[in-house]
Amino acid sequence: MRRAGLGEGALSGNYGNHGYSHSGYSACEEENERLTESLRSKVTAIKSLSIEIGHEVKSQNKLLAEMDSQFDSTTGFLGKTMGKLKILSRGSQTKLLCYMMLFSLFVFFVIYGIIKLR
Repeated sequence: MRRAGLGEGALSGNYGNHGYSHSGYSACEEENERLTESLRSKVTAIKSLSIEIGHEVKSQNKLLAEMDSQFDSTTGFLGKTMGKLKILSRGSQTKLLCYMMLFSLFVFFVIYGIIKLR
């Protein structure tokens, strides 16, 4: 086989002075094209995945903001309830104890009367 010079065509199947054959060069080109296409599909998949992650992050942030506002309202409600309990606990405990004793006596006599009538 004859080696091609710089100005001549590649008649012997070699590419330039480097000794690459057309079939080897085209095999490399095909391999590069295949790898490029594989990389392109992977980049597309990663892009769509990152977009989905972005949408999920936005929805989770929205849910967290809603939960925060609900916790704030619950905290206010519990604070008011605790304030009322403190006011109740500061009140006259003797009066409360008296009411409880009267109620207990009333329940006792009702149960006693029911048992005696049988």
